[in-house]
Amino acid sequence: MQVSLPNKWIPRAYQLPAWKVMEQQKQRRGVMVWHRRAGKDLTAINFIGVAAHLRIGLYWHLLPTYNQGRKIVWNGFTKDGRRFLDHFPKELIAKQNDTDMRITFKNGSIYQVIGTDDCDKLVGTNPIGCVFSEYSLHDPKAWDMIRPILAENDGFSYFIYTPRGHNHGYRLWKMAKDNPKWFCSTLIAGSGEGCTKREDGTPVISDEAIQDELDAGMSQALIDQEFFCSFDSPIEGAYYGEILLKLEKEGRVRDVPWDPKLPVNTAWDLGMDDSTSIIFYQQVAQEIRIIDYYENFGEGLQHYAKELDKKDYVYGTHNVPHDAAVRELGTGKSRKEVARSLGMRWSVGKKRGVEDGIQAVRDCLYRCFIDKEKAARLVDALSQYRKEYDEEKKIFSSAPVHDWTSHGADAMRTLAWCFRDKPKNKKPPQDKAIEN
Repeated sequence: MQVSLPNKWIPRAYQLPAWKVMEQQKQRRGVMVWHRRAGKDLTAINFIGVAAHLRIGLYWHLLPTYNQGRKIVWNGFTKDGRRFLDHFPKELIAKQNDTDMRITFKNGSIYQVIGTDDCDKLVGTNPIGCVFSEYSLHDPKAWDMIRPILAENDGFSYFIYTPRGHNHGYRLWKMAKDNPKWFCSTLIAGSGEGCTKREDGTPVISDEAIQDELDAGMSQALIDQEFFCSFDSPIEGAYYGEILLKLEKEGRVRDVPWDPKLPVNTAWDLGMDDSTSIIFYQQVAQEIRIIDYYENFGEGLQHYAKELDKKDYVYGTHNVPHDAAVRELGTGKSRKEVARSLGMRWSVGKKRGVEDGIQAVRDCLYRCFIDKEKAARLVDALSQYRKEYDEEKKIFSSAPVHDWTSHGADAMRTLAWCFRDKPKNKKPPQDKAIEN
């Protein structure tokens, strides 16, 4: 029996440069910033189908969330009605697990669709090939966890996405453009006459079709992002996207040095079953200097007390949200009491509504300088923190999406309320997080 790969699929002309790079594996890292409907995931599936039969191993097709992976890839169809998974010939498949979105090939290779919304599940595995789809919406921690594995086993990783502002996807694209060890491709929609004529344009979506979308009410910012791959447009529905772009243009996202003469305050988001995040900041009159950021998952308060104590900062106030005062049923103690036993003085805020907190952050951000390196994850979280989108009604709800961006955004709400509220009393600075 002979089976051809790729299976009943031929790369389009504009996809060929990327396909040749992936197929030849001369550059085992690549960034493909392609416009919407350019065939990113279908190209990835067909490439993995080939790669899995050249080298036996585990191959991951990663989406920002588990649900997106199921909807976009596992249950995905082409415009001709062919299932994405049908590009894997049935003659080569040993078994298919719909629950785990995993296909085992007869040669022993495995293809699996993964959601990176739970990064800790990635630990302890050994993929030799990864494709990050919609990478600009991923938790960037996922790549940091996978990259040492691929470096050790000489695996490949390709990132396919459309822009979502000046976030980790933007930084990766900028790096790849100037790194000869990385392949970098940018494809915009439209290749005919008019304003969209570009050498890197594709004929998939015509200039006329793009103009029709604009006439029908699609915003220019969204058209620039989705069709012209502009990184200068904020995410649609993002609460703070435009503000973060403005701060960057004004030079407020930069190197922000720590001033040893000033106390360092902290603002927390306390996680129970998910991440805890801490913003480190100094205040000079009405100016807020965010000098550092820390986030972790699955650790107790003792871990965070030790992390704070590792730093040379002289601490002022540790500000935490209202739920720190709630007593846990298991221990009968509040987290504030536990923190106190570890030597941390916590200032517990009042319970407030999310929408009021979001407005408080908007007001606060205009007073901020943010360290671009130490607080890069916070900047990414704030720029991508967005409203939930109702796919059926095609509208944004008033509630924010709860994903990896929530932790930094919630910590920022804590900071914003601290700035807005007048302190009732002043306590002497703490030399260390843990008191003697």
